[in-house]
Amino acid sequence: MSLVSLKFLLFCSLLLICFFMAPKKYQWVVLLIFSLAFYALAGIKNIIYIVITSSSAWIGALWLEKVSKKAKQYIKDNKENLTIEKKNIIKSKSKKIKKIILTGILILNFGLLCVFKYANFAINQINTLMGMLNAKGTISSLSLIIPLGISFYTFQTMGYLIDVYWEKNEACKNPLKILLFTSFFPQITQGPISNYHQLSFELFASHSFNYHNFVYGSQRMIWGFFKKVAVADLLSSYVESVFSNYNDYTGITVLIGIFFYSIQIYADFSGYMDIVCGLCKIIGIKLTENFERPYFSKSIAEYWRRWHISLGNWFKTYIYYPIAVSKWNTTLGRKTSAKFGKHIGKNLPASIALIVVWLTTGLWHGANWGYIAWGGLNGLFIIFSMWMEPIYDFVKLKLKIKGQIWKYIQVIRTFILVTFIKVLPEVGGLKAGLGLWKRIFTEHTIPNSLKALLPFASKAPLIIIALGTSLMLIFSLIQRKKSVGNVFNKIPTVLRIFILALLISILIIAACCTDSGGGGFMYAQF
Repeated sequence: MSLVSLKFLLFCSLLLICFFMAPKKYQWVVLLIFSLAFYALAGIKNIIYIVITSSSAWIGALWLEKVSKKAKQYIKDNKENLTIEKKNIIKSKSKKIKKIILTGILILNFGLLCVFKYANFAINQINTLMGMLNAKGTISSLSLIIPLGISFYTFQTMGYLIDVYWEKNEACKNPLKILLFTSFFPQITQGPISNYHQLSFELFASHSFNYHNFVYGSQRMIWGFFKKVAVADLLSSYVESVFSNYNDYTGITVLIGIFFYSIQIYADFSGYMDIVCGLCKIIGIKLTENFERPYFSKSIAEYWRRWHISLGNWFKTYIYYPIAVSKWNTTLGRKTSAKFGKHIGKNLPASIALIVVWLTTGLWHGANWGYIAWGGLNGLFIIFSMWMEPIYDFVKLKLKIKGQIWKYIQVIRTFILVTFIKVLPEVGGLKAGLGLWKRIFTEHTIPNSLKALLPFASKAPLIIIALGTSLMLIFSLIQRKKSVGNVFNKIPTVLRIFILALLISILIIAACCTDSGGGGFMYAQF
């Protein structure tokens, strides 16, 4: 079900009626029913996979907790008769059993994810290698349809399981509550990837209808629809034209096309987040925010702390930190620090962890070499910046660049770098992405008119895109110091209604200008 459709609005309206009419202790059941219905509408056969993930996490968490409590209770009951050595043996045995349980469930769930997302990629690489070795025969590709949201719900639910293993959370006793946590429909297709402690509190609390929440939530949904339809969808055909035919355009036209893509993907993804966060606001549920003005970032590392925040937090918590603080890595850090200095000793372990994180991030986004290269480049730039930080500070000092000017330079530099890296896998693979880069840097013809510069663009959509992009910029500038919602709701009611009516009108006009009638959200493919 498309979120930008009348069907979705009717679905949400029915949800709100049922949710607020239901007894408060059963409101979460209403959410579960509607979440499963939403998922079933996308393909009822795939419900089995989401049930496997939630049920295995439920069983595994209870099992982990049982093993842990059994060991602790035994030590407590026999503390007078147990030596320290015996206690350590019992703890070690308990930890080993827990590790086996955790590993088995992680292999099951990430194994399913890998089969659906990466099996055909692996088969293609094997076939390519066999061709290079002149081996006979090839392996046939698998006919697989990736279950909706499998990348998101697998990461989220396995995060819950790992937290129980680390004893940060208690295991949930109710399997249906874990199923809701896994399948909650506003976030299943594109996130955010929520923490169980935070989201479970929101899902299972009692909620009453609140006019303030309704107003703020509705306004944010309208803004999200505006960004999606009036900016992202209108830019979609332009970007597609450039990506599909970049050899037919001048370098500067292709350059404009990749900046269009940066605007498009931000408007698309953040628009989705505005829609689902707005809906949850009406219900009374606070979702984790996924964006914090990412294009104002002063470095790529900062950009990734502001873009898809929940994914970055997941990788940081469950991959980066375990590797960074592992025994072998900290030992390496101490040895290199003693031999080569603190700067190297501090950055080398972090760099190793970052390499793993960013290659994994690239694979998470897509099963092709373009995404792997994209992830690797992001990681290399972050690592390079980390190592070069003393030199940056020295250059800044020597050139006597003032703080504010330096910040502007950093923001512009970061936006350009992010744009070039971001576009690499999106053209149709690594080879095509590199070909697009080459076109920008080697074809220097200057078009003599706007029509020659943007031959694929129409005047009316360009005006709407420019207006929408300007509004996004203004809103982002306001958000640096204040809540846009609070500022908006302090202006006179008549003016507020006029602005909302204007946004809706432009949205409708934009929908009429979109030949394809819009489309799905871009991050759903990941």
